[in-house]
Amino acid sequence: MLSRRLLRIKVVKALYAWIQAGENGAVVMRAARKNLRTSIDRAYDLYFQMLWLVVEVRRYAEGRIELGRNKHLPTPEERNPNTKFIENELIRRIEESDAVVGYLKKHKLGWSNYPELVKEMYGILTASGYYKEYMDGGRGDLAQDIEVVKAFYSSEAIEDNELLDAVLEEQSVLWNDDLGFALVMVVKTLERVRDNQRDIPVLPEFKSDDDPAFADRLLVEAIDGWADNIALVQQFTLNWDIERIALVDNVIMATAIAELTSFPDIPVKVTLDEYIEIVKYYSTPGSRSFINGVLDKVVELLGSQGRITKTGKGLR
Repeated sequence: MLSRRLLRIKVVKALYAWIQAGENGAVVMRAARKNLRTSIDRAYDLYFQMLWLVVEVRRYAEGRIELGRNKHLPTPEERNPNTKFIENELIRRIEESDAVVGYLKKHKLGWSNYPELVKEMYGILTASGYYKEYMDGGRGDLAQDIEVVKAFYSSEAIEDNELLDAVLEEQSVLWNDDLGFALVMVVKTLERVRDNQRDIPVLPEFKSDDDPAFADRLLVEAIDGWADNIALVQQFTLNWDIERIALVDNVIMATAIAELTSFPDIPVKVTLDEYIEIVKYYSTPGSRSFINGVLDKVVELLGSQGRITKTGKGLR
């Protein structure tokens, strides 16, 4: 399931794009909302794309074994290779999954055009300590098969791989910065696999029907309230030229204010914590304390004016 944090990030990016376009009106609003939903849906595509990557790595490993066996003078190891990985039960289930294969075909996803990436992923896998331990562990079971694949997807060498980043950017510009979220979803999926299941328990796109509605409404509120929210920010940045504050900082603060004032069921602390986390990844090192200070003052002012109202136990 796509997290609310990812949805917030998508809204921040959509608002940023709307500001950069410098246009307004109903048509532009509809386009912004449509682009937001497309960006969210593509993040879900990336989840399936990454889930399939280990299948391609297994197929590459199988091909190497066959090449070794078919040599004119194969070595003893090539004649009797360790086939534990290519017989991995979890990977077989992913490869035969109706849900996974059906989604990939419908959305035209896959790695067939990127053999060099698959080769590099295989090299990363086979050079790892967790893989060597797995291969030396004798006859395995589903639990072992799951753990080695989880370790593969949890590896920093995967999330921080330059070739993978380049390939993903080539496949979709909308996947920029989505990889970490997709990998978390893949690992969560693997943790849900049970012995008695035939198909892979893929995660739904959203935790509830409220999530896409939340993202859409947040964008609309952020666009409609942009001028007022930036004017509010300016009240607490009198010693700053508002145009010299990084645009992304202004966008993050304006989106946070839109959420604070438009969603009575979301606690103030949750909103503040989420946007401060987003700042860590999308702004300068000094922006976190600056934005935190401004938003604290905004909350205090709006609260005193009755413009932030929270309903329900524990939401104040």
